[in-house]
Parts: sequence; C-alpha cells; structure tokens
Amino acid sequence: MTAVAEGLAGVSETRAVPPRASVASRSDRLRLFIQPVAVVVLVAAVVIWALSSDLNANERETLNLPTILELTGQHILITLVVSVLVVVIAVPLGVALTRPALKWLSPVFLAVANIGQAAPALGVIVLFFLWSGIEGLWAVAIPLIFYTLLPVLRNTMVGIQQVDRSLIDAGRGIGMSASGVLLRVELPLAVPLILAGLRTALVLAVGTATLAFFVNGGGLGELIDTGYKLQLNSVMYVGAVLAIGLALLVDWLGGMAELWLAPKGAEQ
Repeated sequence: MTAVAEGLAGVSETRAVPPRASVASRSDRLRLFIQPVAVVVLVAAVVIWALSSDLNANERETLNLPTILELTGQHILITLVVSVLVVVIAVPLGVALTRPALKWLSPVFLAVANIGQAAPALGVIVLFFLWSGIEGLWAVAIPLIFYTLLPVLRNTMVGIQQVDRSLIDAGRGIGMSASGVLLRVELPLAVPLILAGLRTALVLAVGTATLAFFVNGGGLGELIDTGYKLQLNSVMYVGAVLAIGLALLVDWLGGMAELWLAPKGAEQ
C-alpha cells in the first residue's frame, strides 16, 4: 500500500506541473501582447505632448518630426547592423568552439568576450575612434559588436553542449554525418538559448547606441545630449523615452522570436 500511495503521489505531482507551466506560458504571452501596446502608447503620448507644447526657438529646431524620425532611424540602423554582425560572428564561432578540435580554445575566446563586455562601452567606442580615425556608423557599430558578443557566443556554446549525448549518438547511429547531426539535432535544440542570448545582445545594443553621438554616429543620444547642454527638459524627455521605448520594443521582438522560432515543445 505504501508503494501504491507513493506511486499515486508521484503521478499527482507530475500532473501538477503542466498547469503551472501553462499558467506561466499564458503569463508570458499576455506580457508579449501588452508590452508593445504600452510602448506605443507611452512614446506616442510623449511625442505628441512635446510637439504640441509651447516650445521656444531651440526646442522647435530640435523637436520636429523629421528630426525625430531621422535620429530614430539612425538608432535602429546601428542596432540592426550590430545585431546582424554579432549573429554572423558569434553563432559560427560558438559552434566551432564546441567541436573537439577547437574546444581547447573556448576559454580564450570567452575570456576575450568577457573583457569586451566588462569594459565601459563609452571607453571602447572612444578608444576605437581615436585609434582608427573612423567616425559615423562604423565607429560605433564595430566597438558595439565587441561589447555585445558575449551573450550570443556563450549561449550558443552552452546550448549545443547541453544537447543530450544520446540524441547525438542516435543521429549518428541512423547514418547521419557529423554536419547532419549538427544541423538537424544540435542547433535546433540549442535555438532557445541562442535566441535568449540574441535578445540580451539586442537590448544591450539599443542601450549603448545612445553613445553614438560621441563619434558622430547619430541616434537618439543626440536628443539627450542636446537637451542636457541647452537645458531643454522636453528634448531630454523625448530622447530618453524614445530610447527606452525602442529597447522595450526590441525586447518584445526577441520574446516573439523565442516564442515562434523555438522547437515545438521546448517551452514545456
């Protein structure tokens, strides 16, 4: 009777897990629905307030729709360039460092990536600008690649390393090549962790892209800097809220990617 009771208790506990997981999943889905709506409402309210207020000459010169759209577009472009190049570099590098021939190099690359993220972003951008003489988009994009590389690189490696060895052996047992196992077993199962790393990297890129104005890279940091130098609070409010809204929107896009691109059943 004791064994039966224990077995029933185990079944009861096992069946209790899915409802809680389902509640968590519903909560995440609800947040992913509410977040973009809240961002749009907040940003629209602040921009409409700023553009409809009684602005002085300096504020009117800075706070106009073409300028706001131009600086927001520059900020988005910086984020997109950094994100694409981080994926192109970090995912293949992470895969390569999990292969037996190159695994011994993984501590070196992780150490370099850790240094890149630990270093102050402003210092990295300015030093690269002084060293290279480049200004504009690439003067901020290249240092930010170095700054945001770690989450994607580390998560790619961890995601592949956590794949059950029995699944790899099963793939090889049915005749798959090493590259076939990588593409059809290891990478698909590592996708959730890779996407989580990319989501973190995207938010980092949006936040640090506000420093692009130091090297004539444009972006929403120009609004914040102009507002601070000229003591125009309305300009600072608009720049800060747009940067925050863009970061939250990018986080939402990352969450949607995790939800729709992860292998079916990975969230259970």
